[in-house]
Amino acid sequence: MGQKINPTLLRLQVTDTWRSRWFDDKKYKDVVLEDYHLRNILFKKLEKAGVASVEIERSINSLQIILSVSKPGMVIGRSGAGIEELKKTLNAFLKKQHGKQAPKLELRVEPVKEPNLDAYLVAKNIADMLVRRLPYKRVLVQISDRVMSSGAKGVRIVLSGRIAGAEIHRTEKIQVGTVPLSTIREDIEYASVPALTTKGYIGVKVWIHKVEGGNK
Repeated sequence: MGQKINPTLLRLQVTDTWRSRWFDDKKYKDVVLEDYHLRNILFKKLEKAGVASVEIERSINSLQIILSVSKPGMVIGRSGAGIEELKKTLNAFLKKQHGKQAPKLELRVEPVKEPNLDAYLVAKNIADMLVRRLPYKRVLVQISDRVMSSGAKGVRIVLSGRIAGAEIHRTEKIQVGTVPLSTIREDIEYASVPALTTKGYIGVKVWIHKVEGGNK
């Protein structure tokens, strides 16, 4: 079951929650697409800030975006200049979509306490290392050691593709500690990030078994 179901989806309302929180039965597909574009804008604009997640909450006339980042100072900027510029970019997109009926935007930035325990940041870090052509075995060992030393119960990393420029697709993986994929009450964080190398894409999947009530 662990290989067929997204670990985050499996644990919704148990150890995790929805990244988008709203309800609109009339314009559901339009709002889903808008959330997708908002996330794309934020991940591209704040690539160097280490965005871990983007949560979107909607009400009738307001839109709140909660950013979890590893480097909040890069987002906020001097005297809040960075976050104001970000608001202008997002408001311009919302006005283009809604016109004069654009919702009121609220932006909140929250720091990630321990980046080595965030599955997306870990997967992104591995992908960046693979793009820079670092030896994949060394990368897997180093990253897994960092995750475990940060207080995780276990970590599993899977690479899939033309690893190290090989002619034939293959899969490489490493697991340290315990990662129970089918136990719903365990706090398992999962992320999948593609790494575009000169020889093609390499898929990076990361599972982190976090301590209950630990860093988010």
